[in-house]
Amino acid sequence: MRRAIAEAEVGDDVFRDDPTVMRLEATISELFSTEAAIFVPSGTMGNQAALKTLSEPGWEILCERDCHIVNYETAGPAIHSSLLVNMIDTEYGVMTAEQIENSVREPNIHSPITKIVAIENTHNRHGGTIYPLDEILKIREVADRHGLLMHLDGARIWNAHAATGIPLADWVKPFDSVSVCMSKGLGAPVGSMILGSKDFIEKALRTRKLFGGAMRQTGILAAAALYAIKNNIGRLTEDHANARVLAEGLGRVDGFTVDMKRVQTNIILVDIAGTWKTPAEILNAMKEKGVLAVPFGRTRLRFVTHLDVTREDCEKAVEIISDIKF
Repeated sequence: MRRAIAEAEVGDDVFRDDPTVMRLEATISELFSTEAAIFVPSGTMGNQAALKTLSEPGWEILCERDCHIVNYETAGPAIHSSLLVNMIDTEYGVMTAEQIENSVREPNIHSPITKIVAIENTHNRHGGTIYPLDEILKIREVADRHGLLMHLDGARIWNAHAATGIPLADWVKPFDSVSVCMSKGLGAPVGSMILGSKDFIEKALRTRKLFGGAMRQTGILAAAALYAIKNNIGRLTEDHANARVLAEGLGRVDGFTVDMKRVQTNIILVDIAGTWKTPAEILNAMKEKGVLAVPFGRTRLRFVTHLDVTREDCEKAVEIISDIKF
C-alpha cells in the first residue's frame, strides 16, 4: 500500500483532474452500481456532507439512538444542516419499518417535516451488527409512501457484504445517499466516499468544498484506497472468524459478559460490570500486559479485529486477560 502511495499519479482533485482519484471514483461506482462517487477525508464528513446535500433546514431526520451520526459527529446534523434529530430505541441497532411508520409526523403547520431516514450498517455501538436487507427494503416502502429520503452510513458495509455474501450494490440500492469508509476494515490510512446519483454528487461537491474537504493531490490517498479494495475486501471474513474466537474467550473471563448475538462481524462489546471495576482500571491493567481496547460506556469495553490482528493474537490476548487479577 505504501508503495502504491509513493508511485501514485496525481493531479488536482479540486479541478477534478487527479487521475488516481478519478480511477477510485469509477471503481467505487462500479462496485456499488451507483452513478457517481467522490472522495472525502473522513466518514464523519461523508455523512454530514451527504445529509446537508440532501436536506433543507428544519427537516426532521429519523435515526437509531446509538448511531454514529448522533454519538460521534459533534452534533453535526443540527450544526451543519439545522436538522431536528428524532432518535429511535432498538435492541440491536435495527429500526423496523413499523417504527419508522409510527415516527413519521402528520403534516401540519405546527410540526417539523419528517423527511430523512438514516441507517447505520454495520452498527458500531451495537457491536458490528448487520442490518437485515429485508428490513431495509420494507423501510424503503415506508419512505416511498411518505416521500422520505434515505441515507446509509455504510462505513462498515464491507463487513456486512463479507458476512452475508449479499452484493455491495444490493446493500446500497435502496438509499438516496451513501457513505462508505476506506479505512477501518479495509486498512487504508485515510478517507471515505460519498455515493449517489450524478445530480446528487454534483451538489455534494459544493458541500465538500464548504466543509473544507476539497483537496489537491489526493491521488496519494486514493491509491491506498484502490489497493485496499483490490486486496482487503476478501480477507474480512478472517476478521470475523477471529472476532468469534476472541469473543468466546473473553466471555469466559471472570466478570466479563459478551452477548454473542452481537458478534456478527469484527467488533466485540464486553460488559465488565461483574468485575466491579471501571473501564479505565480494566484497560490500564490490560495495557500493562500489552493488550489494547477502548472504553465504550460506563461498564463496556470494545475490542476490534482487523488486518493487523491474527488468530494467535486473539488467543494470546484471552490468555493474558484471563491471568490478570482485576
